[in-house]
Amino acid sequence: MKDNNFALREKSIIFIGFMGVGKTTIGKLVAKKLYRSFIDIDEEIVKEFNMPIPDIFSTFGESVFREKEKELIQHFTNQKLKIISIGGGAFMQPEVRDICLANCIVFYLDISWDSWKDRLQIIIDSRPILQGRSMEEIEKLFYKRKEIYSTHHSKLLTDEKNEDEIAEYITESLKLAWEMYD
Repeated sequence: MKDNNFALREKSIIFIGFMGVGKTTIGKLVAKKLYRSFIDIDEEIVKEFNMPIPDIFSTFGESVFREKEKELIQHFTNQKLKIISIGGGAFMQPEVRDICLANCIVFYLDISWDSWKDRLQIIIDSRPILQGRSMEEIEKLFYKRKEIYSTHHSKLLTDEKNEDEIAEYITESLKLAWEMYD
């Protein structure tokens, strides 16, 4: 996989993690703190299709959604100074994973199953991948994806932390790393 060769301080930052963990919320806060542009890949897909994600899934299917997702991720990961949130399933594609790891700083926002379950009722209607699944099937998906997310540059367990604490921790960690490695 081709590395874009940006200096560490210029590399875009990607947030990965299970759906509903807070990638978009945290990403926006970090972007504001670091004076960077924020890109939500799911929002970009919605703009491209001019319809909500559940409608894209039902009209075109998951494979068309995933292909557009990969195309947009390839585009944005080759740009510097972005904060990018990718959907919970994007990192399941080996090519997406390789692109992100080669070109960006990948932050895994981790969450325990018990903490995530508390969010389920808030997010279930907007997540087509959860529709019609039993709690056992959702839990299996959660742990399957958790294995894939283990390939990253940095990880933060979000349990017991609010979004401002998480964004502050990430921002300070990045600034420290930039000072150490630049």
